[in-house]
Amino acid sequence: MTSITHRPSRTARPAVRRRPSSHNPLVAPVLLFAAAMTAAAGYVGYVLWPRWPDAPVEAHASTLPIVVADAAFNIEPAAIRAPLQRRPGTQERVDLEYMWPSLVPPDPTAKPTLDTLTANDRLFVSIESATDALPLAERVWSIYPRYLAEHVSDGPTGLTVRSFRDDTPYAGEDLVFDVNAPEHFFARCSREGVTNSGTCLLERRVGRADLTFRFPRDWLADWRGVAAGIDKLLARLHPDH
Repeated sequence: MTSITHRPSRTARPAVRRRPSSHNPLVAPVLLFAAAMTAAAGYVGYVLWPRWPDAPVEAHASTLPIVVADAAFNIEPAAIRAPLQRRPGTQERVDLEYMWPSLVPPDPTAKPTLDTLTANDRLFVSIESATDALPLAERVWSIYPRYLAEHVSDGPTGLTVRSFRDDTPYAGEDLVFDVNAPEHFFARCSREGVTNSGTCLLERRVGRADLTFRFPRDWLADWRGVAAGIDKLLARLHPDH
């Protein structure tokens, strides 16, 4: 006989019904918020990421628009002494140099020699943000008198000289001014210098920017020409003045 082995059938499992997926209303806002945060983080990273400063402009380029303490100036790159300052935009300080009496920038390609370093043919100008110090006109009447000696002497024709006392922070310096119009010419001059008889500082303020003009004391012999040259240069640097 042929035996047939009967294998028991496996018990069929009931089919499991899957519930239709329901849409979560919070997914879209969460994804939108995450995207916004990612974009914001990317922008902040771009702004704060360190960058190399703009390359300085060549000295022979045209004038640069430079803003110091909200005052706008037009400056020839060749007149700017520090190459890193030869760039447009806002700066805290700019140092300039001009030939005298032509008021043209020096040749940037010329190599300095002992003669050029000791020559009295340069007018130096510094433009920087005004400090908390009083403007020159207020210092003349409220600060300087307490440090001055009693003696008054005549300087070059039209100028008056008042010396500072030796026990003051301004020892070794004089005030040299036009007594009839001190606002037009008023300089603080040292009596001794490295390469000449001394150095004079004449200040002007434009807005909240201080301009200091530095020149040899020997130039006081033609102080009217110096005052006219400074006015001319200032009008060129800051046409709205």
